[in-house]
Amino acid sequence: MSASQTFSDFLLSGRPFLLDGSVSGVLYERGIFINASFDETNISRPDLVLSIHREFLESGAQVINTNTWAANRFKLTGFGLSERLRDINVKGARLARQAISENDLAGSAFVAGCIGPLGQVLAPYGPTSLDSARESFREQTSALLEGGVDLFILESFKDLQETLLALESIKDVSKLPVAALISLDENGLGAFGVRPEWFLAKLRDSGADMVGLSEGQGPASLLDLLPHIKKSVDAPILLRPSAGLPKVIDGRLLYMASPEYLGEFARQALLQGARAVGGCAGVSPVHTRAMRMAIRQENAFQDGMIEQTVSAEKDSVPAIPFAERSGISAKLAKGKFVVSVELVPPKGLNMDLMLQKASQIKKLGADSINIPDGPRAMARLSALTTALLLQQRVGIETVLHYACRDRNLLGIQADLMGAAALDIRNVLAITGDPPKLGPYPKATAVFDVDSIGLVGILRRLNHGLDIGGVAIGSPASFSIGVGANPDAPDREREWTRFRRKVEAGAEWVVTQPVFDVESLFRFLDFAQPLGIPVIAGLWPLKSSRNAQFMATEIPGVTVPQSVLNRMASRASAEDQLNEGMDIAREIMEAARPRIQGLQLSAPFGQVELIAPFIAGQS
Repeated sequence: MSASQTFSDFLLSGRPFLLDGSVSGVLYERGIFINASFDETNISRPDLVLSIHREFLESGAQVINTNTWAANRFKLTGFGLSERLRDINVKGARLARQAISENDLAGSAFVAGCIGPLGQVLAPYGPTSLDSARESFREQTSALLEGGVDLFILESFKDLQETLLALESIKDVSKLPVAALISLDENGLGAFGVRPEWFLAKLRDSGADMVGLSEGQGPASLLDLLPHIKKSVDAPILLRPSAGLPKVIDGRLLYMASPEYLGEFARQALLQGARAVGGCAGVSPVHTRAMRMAIRQENAFQDGMIEQTVSAEKDSVPAIPFAERSGISAKLAKGKFVVSVELVPPKGLNMDLMLQKASQIKKLGADSINIPDGPRAMARLSALTTALLLQQRVGIETVLHYACRDRNLLGIQADLMGAAALDIRNVLAITGDPPKLGPYPKATAVFDVDSIGLVGILRRLNHGLDIGGVAIGSPASFSIGVGANPDAPDREREWTRFRRKVEAGAEWVVTQPVFDVESLFRFLDFAQPLGIPVIAGLWPLKSSRNAQFMATEIPGVTVPQSVLNRMASRASAEDQLNEGMDIAREIMEAARPRIQGLQLSAPFGQVELIAPFIAGQS
C-alpha cells in the first residue's frame, strides 16, 4: 500500500482488516483506575498511551482507535475537564498518528477517531436537548479532525436516536468514512427493544460506511447475530467483542476469554462474512496478535493468486499433456474411476506400520495413497518424505497434500521442485489448518499464498517457469488437485473460491468427507459445468463417538444430526460399526453415477474397514 492511500481507498479494496482492542482496558491494567478519566491520560501520560498504540500495531492491528471514547463535554464535565476537551481529543489523534509514523505504517494502518455515547438521556425522555447533543458530537469531531484521523468510529451506542444524531453530526463536519457500532443488551436488543439488524439497516441508510457490533457479552453472541445482519444490511460488517464477561477478582475487573478463543472467533467471523474484527473491553495486544492470524489467512485468500497467464511469457514451454503426467491423470483423462486411500504420516520416525498398511492397500487394488500435510496442525513426519518412501518401497502412486501454512514462497517453490525431481506427480493444493488447532501454541503461520496461489505456482512449474517467470529448464509434470467443502457454512464464498481454483489451473478436486449426499449434489450441480473431475471423500464411521468427533473436531466436516442420531441409536460397538458402514455405502451408491473417484479414509487406520469400498471400483 502506498503512503498516499486513504482509508476510503482501503475500504474499497474489499480486503478484511483488523482493529485494535481496548486502550482503556490496557490503561486500567497498568494502573489507571476507573475513578479517573482514561481519556485525560492523553495529556498527563502520553508516553503510556503511545506505547499501547505501538503494542497494538506490533500485534497486527491495521486500524487503531484514539483514546477518546468518553472525551465528550458531558462526560469530561464529571471529571472537571470540560475545558480541556479540544486538547484531549487533538492529542489523542496525534498520539495514534505518531505510533503509525514511528512504525513506518503510513498508508497501511489508519487512525479511527473514537466517539462514544454522551452518557445522557436525550429529549423527549430526558433533560438533554437534541441541539446540545448535536453540538457536543460536532465539537468532538472537529477536535479529532484537527488531530488527523482517517475515519470515525461510533463505538458502543445503544440508542438509535442518539446514534443517528451522532452520525448526522459527524457528516455535517467531515467527509471521512464512519463506522457505526452498536452494543446490545443481554437479550440481543438495542435500547427500547430495537432489533440489531433493523438498527444497523437504519444506520446504513443514514450514511454509515460500515456497521457492526461492539459487545460486552463476549464473542459467541456476535457470531450468532452475524448471519441475520448479513441478510438485512448491505454494508461492510465489523465485529468488536469484549474478551468475555468480566469477573471482579481482588477488586479488579478481569476478562476471562483467552487469546486463542478470540483468534478462533476472528476466523469464524471472517468465514461467515464479516469484513473486519477487533476487540473492545478486555481485549489486549495479546488477543489482537491471536486474531492477526485469521486476517493474514484471509488476506492470503485474496492476495494468493499467482499470475495465471503463462502461455504468453517468452520462456514458457508447453505443459506435458494431462493424460501423461501420472497414473491418476491417465485414468481421469479417460473417464475412468479412481480410488485413493488416505494414510496419515506417523508422529515419529518409524514407517514400518505405514508401509504395511500401504502394501495392504495396494493389494486391495487402490490407485494411490494420499498423504495429508500436518492435518489439524499436528507435527508429523514430512508428507513429502512419506510420499517418496511409499513410492520407492511399496510401488504405489501417491497424492501429496501440500499446505501453504508453513512455507513462504521460496520454500514452496523449493519443495515443489524437489517433489518433481523425486517423481512425485500428484499434488493436492491446500491452504492448511491454522496452527492454533494443534498442540503448539507458539507455532506461527506464513500464508504467503493460499491454495489458489499454490495452484498458480504448480501451473507455472508445469510450463517450466518459477514464481518469478524465470525458466527452470524442463517442465514439471504435476497433476494438480484441489480441495472443496460441499457443506461449507458460507456456500457462496466456497464456490467462488472453487471457481478461482479452476481458473488458476486446478485439474481435479477432492471433497471433504461427505455425510450428506444432498450437499454433495448441490456442489456437483455447480462444479461439474466447470469441467474438472470430482473425487468424493468417504469416511465410514466406526462408532457414535467417532461421529461426534468428526462433527465437532475436524475443520470443514459437517455431520448431519440425522447421521449422529443413526449412530447413537445402535447400542453395541459392532452394531455402530455396521451402521457406519451402511451409511457410507448408501452415500457411495447414491453418488457413484455423478463422481469420478473416491478418496477413502480408514477410521483409526484400520484398512480392513474400507476394503469393501475398494473392491470392483477401479
